Amino acid sequence: MKLRAALLAATLALGAGACQDAANAAEPVVEAPAAKRVAKEGKGLKTAVFAGGCFWGVEGVFSHVRGVKGAVSGYHGGTERQADYKLVSSGITDHAEAVKVVYDPSVIRYDQLLRIFFSVVTDPTQLNRQGPDTGAQYRNALVPLSAEQNAVAKAYLAQLKAAKLWDQPIVTKIERAQAFYPAETYHQDFMLKNPRHGYIVRWDAPKVAALKAMYPGVYTARFQPN
Repeated sequence: MKLRAALLAATLALGAGACQDAANAAEPVVEAPAAKRVAKEGKGLKTAVFAGGCFWGVEGVFSHVRGVKGAVSGYHGGTERQADYKLVSSGITDHAEAVKVVYDPSVIRYDQLLRIFFSVVTDPTQLNRQGPDTGAQYRNALVPLSAEQNAVAKAYLAQLKAAKLWDQPIVTKIERAQAFYPAETYHQDFMLKNPRHGYIVRWDAPKVAALKAMYPGVYTARFQPN
């Protein structure tokens, strides 16, 4: 079942150096199915990395999920020297804007995080872009950090492709884990600190609203800071 995220009020002006703002159409959200391959990760906190466009929204959604202990915005891949917002945003590096999520699998499993990711965080049919943001740095990708995560990610991608929930083919890739570089301090907990920022209001707050509406059992009103 396909749903469309409702737009919030008027768009506010964006400050310099922010994620881009362009198109007028709302990003769709899709009620992805529960994973057939359930993650079995054992006890203790686990970590996963997701790339799904501008990291503000990815971080914002996961920070409202029960069992998530922290979500850090950063850059996956590329070099440490070039892990700089201006350079990454220019598209000249090999990084992807990404979020490292620390979670308790006894509360929220990796397969459930995948379901949330594909339902309300990213449009898996957009190649090297996401919403208004264009370039390979905004690609959507899964970065498994364990053999179990890798197996679950592969199985879920196959399940989604077979389900044909989207009109266009899924282009989300599974990327080999590389170095993850935390983004600059002002990017961390950006939605919490800047709830009225134009980009947050226009693009990311609707994703959190969709999380609450679609998965109330895992949604928490409290933003979990990293």
